[in-house]
Amino acid sequence: MSTSSVSKGCFVFKPSAKKRRKSSEIVDYFSHGCDGGEDSSLRYTLCKKLWDTIKEETESLQDELNGQILEGLLHFIKRCCSGPRDTAGPWEARMRASEIPTAALVLGVNVPDHDMTFQSLCELLQQSVTPHVACLQAKECGALKSLMRKVLERLVGSAADEEEEEDEEEGDTHPHPKGAHCTLATLCEWYETKSKKSSTPGKKRSSEEEPARPPIVIIFKDLEAFNPRVLQDFILICSRYVEQLPLILVFGIATSPSTIQQVLPHSVSSLLCIELFQSLSCTQHLSTVMDKLILTHHFPFKPNAKVLQVLVSIFLYHDFSVRNFIKGLKLALLEHYLNQPLSVLCCEKQEEVELNTTQLSHRGLESVRQLASFRRYVEQQQPQEQVDLLTSDQHMKETCKMLLKDLYKYHKNYYPVLRCLHALTRSLPRVPLGKQIRELHITCLEGNVWEREEYRSAMQLLRMLAKEELLRELRGCQDILKLCRSTKMRASLERLQELLDQFERLDEAKPETAANEDMTSPAKSMEKKTDLFQLQKTLLEMKETRRTKKLSGFEILRNEALDFIDVLVRSHLVPPETQPLHEVCYYSSSALLRRHLNATPRTSIQTALSNPYHYLQNDALLTEDGGVSNAAPDLCIVHKLHLECGRLINLYDWLEAYATVVCAAEGKDPESEDYGKVDELKHARFIQAVSELQFLGFIKSTKQKTDHVARLTWGGC
Repeated sequence: MSTSSVSKGCFVFKPSAKKRRKSSEIVDYFSHGCDGGEDSSLRYTLCKKLWDTIKEETESLQDELNGQILEGLLHFIKRCCSGPRDTAGPWEARMRASEIPTAALVLGVNVPDHDMTFQSLCELLQQSVTPHVACLQAKECGALKSLMRKVLERLVGSAADEEEEEDEEEGDTHPHPKGAHCTLATLCEWYETKSKKSSTPGKKRSSEEEPARPPIVIIFKDLEAFNPRVLQDFILICSRYVEQLPLILVFGIATSPSTIQQVLPHSVSSLLCIELFQSLSCTQHLSTVMDKLILTHHFPFKPNAKVLQVLVSIFLYHDFSVRNFIKGLKLALLEHYLNQPLSVLCCEKQEEVELNTTQLSHRGLESVRQLASFRRYVEQQQPQEQVDLLTSDQHMKETCKMLLKDLYKYHKNYYPVLRCLHALTRSLPRVPLGKQIRELHITCLEGNVWEREEYRSAMQLLRMLAKEELLRELRGCQDILKLCRSTKMRASLERLQELLDQFERLDEAKPETAANEDMTSPAKSMEKKTDLFQLQKTLLEMKETRRTKKLSGFEILRNEALDFIDVLVRSHLVPPETQPLHEVCYYSSSALLRRHLNATPRTSIQTALSNPYHYLQNDALLTEDGGVSNAAPDLCIVHKLHLECGRLINLYDWLEAYATVVCAAEGKDPESEDYGKVDELKHARFIQAVSELQFLGFIKSTKQKTDHVARLTWGGC
């Protein structure tokens, strides 16, 4: 909002009423789209609470995962800027060699996640090292002049905003990059003025750790996208001002450190003192996020196997972005609470579940009775119990409380056993059940994991493990079960502890017994001279002995331990579809999620142009024959007309047909003289529509004929 006045004055702008009604409008919008809107406000509250939980958990995880690399960067920058205090420090040695300290930050190909990392880095730098931080993107710096301007805007412009009031009191004018030459000489003048002001006796430093001359940190977010020539010229210019400006560069790299050698020749890279920093891989980051948000009983919302497969597939085959994975999870959460009336029972605490179950109306209880899982549960009950469940609302509420409590216990036992099975099988040859726990989780969600060939193969490999390897894996399971508080898991922990104690007390067979067995074995007789008949007899005896060989104490105990693990898997890793009322917590609309997250632009554009009513929802655009209404947007009309043409389209004929359709939409009389005539407005609208059609890739200009364009799409393309 701006004002203009001849004289100075005070203007008061009242806050918009829309801001005050923003939260209420969101609730109203949510309530309007809800299925079964009687509990819409409560469902919105629960959804918002879980949404905030996801946000807090992901932010804390991001800070925790980036903490190590950011601490290393801060230490590097502080080490570089601490040299000027010493007369013979390493800083001056680098200055004499015209080397600029540079941090190469390798973040991986998950480019959408880089913004959060650089934002955290900028905040930490401004809080503990220096206020002079400039963060640059390649799309803003196409030329050297624009790069210089952006650097000065980030540094000088932000400082001018902060000291605007102080400068007005002192009567000084501060150079601004828009009004001054965008060069490093201007930056040097500003930095000297800034240093003199900060060194005045009336000024106190904000931090004891902050150096007398704070460095100037310039961050290049996406090094690969920068113009190599622009970047080379900028570094060459900066190397001439190293003695006046304590510059530090940070390169954000998505691929590999060799990118620096590809972008910068040796004559330029030799001016940099580069130190490499490697961030955590995006797949490890995803595993941590899933452990915190999905593979836990504390978070009530659960995506089913197909939904989780869609989210993981988009992550692995599109962008490797954990941020987009979390956005997809949030979208599934929103759709679940919006379209599932019984999501009112999907709460974090059991007290809330019982309270909301008690407050269920008759309509809500009827929705519960219509669930497929509940109907299967009713069919398994006695006849009188079936009658009570279908007729008594009070008895129905008590049964729902019991079933939801059982569902909570199911999740409480499911995830520890899942982690135990993953700990046992993740290091097996060829990893039959998957290297990542998310793969095993999806397998368990899809069906009975013990019926799969991969599970049988894994158990066979486990039965061939040596004692040391098996004990190591079982102790890992023991550590997992120690963190559980459920009764069944504590009993399983006690049984596992007994097995481990038996392994420790296991005595090896005596050497004398082993020697006697060797003397009486058929293999020993093969050392003697024998004929063909005796050899055949000995081999048959060896085969029979191998079949009837008595198992050792370790083999018996190993089979017993693995049978115990197999019983745990069969008891607790059953699919969630077998649990009554699982629809309350599990979201299953994978097709809707895929349509929103993994959109097909070509199909969407084709639908929008051929059927604009699909997106605009305007009744005036409805047609019975499937064509395009004459009231449709100009782009849709032009697209429809171009479908009726051949390979080459005459622009004049196209314009005449367009003008006829538009005149019909305006309601003009077909018998009038002005009907179908092209005026300046229609001509301009037609040119704009044709340009948009060319931009979308449906036509292109051609030199084969004058005033013609070539058509590029055919059929259902």
